[in-house]
Amino acid sequence: MAPKLPPQPPLEHSSAATAGGAAAHHAPPRGMLRWLLTTNHKEIGSLYLIFSLIMFFIGGIFALVVRAELFQPGLQLVNPEFFNQMTTMHGLIMVFAAVMPAFTGLANWMIPLQIGAPDMALPRLNNFSFWLLPVAFLLLLSTLLMPGGGPNFGWTFYAPLSTTFAPPSTTFFILSLHIAGISSILGAINIVATILNMRAPGMRMMDMPLFVWTWLITAFLLIAVMPVLAGVITMMLMDINFGTSFFNAAGGGDPVLFQHLFWFFGHPEVYIMILPAFGIVSAIIPTFARKPLFGYASMVYATASIALLSFLVWAHHMFVVGLPLVAELFFMYTTMLIAVPTGVKVFNWITTLFRGSITFEPPMLFALAFVVLFTIGGFSGLMLAIAPADFQYHDTYFVVAHFHYVLVPGAVFAIMAGVYYWLPKWTGHYPNVRLSQWHFWLSVIGVNLTFFPMHFSGLAGMPRRIPDYALQFADFNLVSSLGAFMFGASQLVFVAVVILCVRGGEKAPAKAWEGAEDLEWSVPSPAPLHTFETPPTFSPHVH
Repeated sequence: MAPKLPPQPPLEHSSAATAGGAAAHHAPPRGMLRWLLTTNHKEIGSLYLIFSLIMFFIGGIFALVVRAELFQPGLQLVNPEFFNQMTTMHGLIMVFAAVMPAFTGLANWMIPLQIGAPDMALPRLNNFSFWLLPVAFLLLLSTLLMPGGGPNFGWTFYAPLSTTFAPPSTTFFILSLHIAGISSILGAINIVATILNMRAPGMRMMDMPLFVWTWLITAFLLIAVMPVLAGVITMMLMDINFGTSFFNAAGGGDPVLFQHLFWFFGHPEVYIMILPAFGIVSAIIPTFARKPLFGYASMVYATASIALLSFLVWAHHMFVVGLPLVAELFFMYTTMLIAVPTGVKVFNWITTLFRGSITFEPPMLFALAFVVLFTIGGFSGLMLAIAPADFQYHDTYFVVAHFHYVLVPGAVFAIMAGVYYWLPKWTGHYPNVRLSQWHFWLSVIGVNLTFFPMHFSGLAGMPRRIPDYALQFADFNLVSSLGAFMFGASQLVFVAVVILCVRGGEKAPAKAWEGAEDLEWSVPSPAPLHTFETPPTFSPHVH
């Protein structure tokens, strides 16, 4: 169970009273300058979340261009070259500019509140980490306007396609990824420093909420693998501009080397985008089941196990490149093994729900949808782990269905669940229940209409990243495209919910949800600009 808190007076002194003092003594500058120079973790968290939402819509528009083209067989709206740019930019924007910054925004907002810290450990670095992102992704988006267009080689940018036949803008794409990678590494260092050094007196590591634990482990993953990405894109840069042949077989290089390096980064990256989601769901399910989280310690160990195993499974993306049999067996078995700690989490959530006093507020709806739909994505992942079967599935729409089930009803639904859960703490108001329910049901129906048919079109042999297809896939693509537009439109309801909640609505008390027990629910709603300047006295509670 989450730790019990001592009586309230010292907290009132440290939050509301301190906020008043802060406003009087060092009020922030007004207007744009305030947001450019802010070092407050709550304001930087809000900047990350707003940036992520904008990028979510930009990446979504790129996806809708793809789905509009695939609505019917034949070339309808865009030429194949632009279609390739749209598929590439959609993947890059959603992974690096929407999902990762959204989780970082939630971390900035909530980790100091959950561990009783006054702010992040390195506030100025925090500001710098954020402002690198708009620079990086404006640069990436600008490649679409350059001669030859933007990146057109898929979000995995396999060499030598991305180094030999790529548009001139590829160099700018590499620079933008370097800048985004620096942002990620600096943000991760800040999160590790904050969690290890700034917990409230009396709070042990095993007293921390699961969201804090999952982010601590995610931050170590980021620090470990982002330099690998930096290395591989630097080798690309050399191949393009300086005559080297790291990935060009004609010059003695090896295209498969690129895949090994990329996926050594890329598979832990998948867990970077899902571990914080596990933390959010592990906060929401106990709250609305009104029961302590079942198996807290096993959840922590399972998260750490997933992170460690994620370094041992990268070549399951590469079964078709001609790996030796012993390597195929190794990566097949380690990939299957990673399902064990993931399954532990799913069973722990289900056991937490068992005989709980469950209510279905908007955060809980998204958390339950996450558990069900993420598990479907996990099962298709187990299918892809089987090397001989993967020969059939590889580079078909079955793979597209799998990773979208993991990342949309997985990562994206968890982000939405977290936003609904913590909105009362951020704004002081509850989100509109009716609109939230509309958003939930439209999203769930839209996401399943979009991605479930892709399993069947993939099993029937439809390759991914093609602008045209045979008539036999027409019905599946029609349904997927209709679902995509439905899902995209339903996110406008989400924006409406957030704006209405910021502007007003039913007032939320400090403890906005009846079953919530973590430290953030001890400060007023909305949370004052400065909290915990006097550390709260934390009384540990055995999980």
